[in-house]
Amino acid sequence: MRKVIVSMNVTLDGYLSGPEGELDWHFDAWSADMAGALCTELNGADTILLGRESYLAMSAYWSSCGSDLYFPREDLAFADMMNNHKKIVFSKTLEYASWKNSTLWRGTVRAAISDLRKQPGKNIIVYGSGKLVDALVAEQLVDIYRLWLHPVALGRGRALFKKLRSRLNLKPESIERFSSGVIALSYDAF
Repeated sequence: MRKVIVSMNVTLDGYLSGPEGELDWHFDAWSADMAGALCTELNGADTILLGRESYLAMSAYWSSCGSDLYFPREDLAFADMMNNHKKIVFSKTLEYASWKNSTLWRGTVRAAISDLRKQPGKNIIVYGSGKLVDALVAEQLVDIYRLWLHPVALGRGRALFKKLRSRLNLKPESIERFSSGVIALSYDAF
């Protein structure tokens, strides 16, 4: 069965962004070995779930990468997957989704995941999309948490498990260390 994977950058103190949505802390630690691991991760999926804000930011960035002569060549495979994978966008306010292979979803996350899990294919991955992740966590629809733990503490910001309704027990699956000091921790939800 297809698994739902939340792949999220987090700080040591559990935040996925600063109080105003700042993400600068995780751009500072980006490295070539992280890019390779992320590319391998995305290759294991064929569907990307996005909330409105992440969709707007990612579509603006990734859709223009192929024509940008200064775009890092080592990231072209990832850019190709981002542009060609199926994307489901959860939004009540967007009127259309113009990024290639994007579809708006107006229903519940539970209905979307139920529908997607019945379809053949690879895993389903969520990048960014804090509000969507809140809904997936609250409904216990996440199969794997891949947390990219950055060696930084913000002190305040947007917490990852903000909408957790009850205790979440996770089974550690793997740890991957990167040259930047980031550690990718993978957990199975059970």
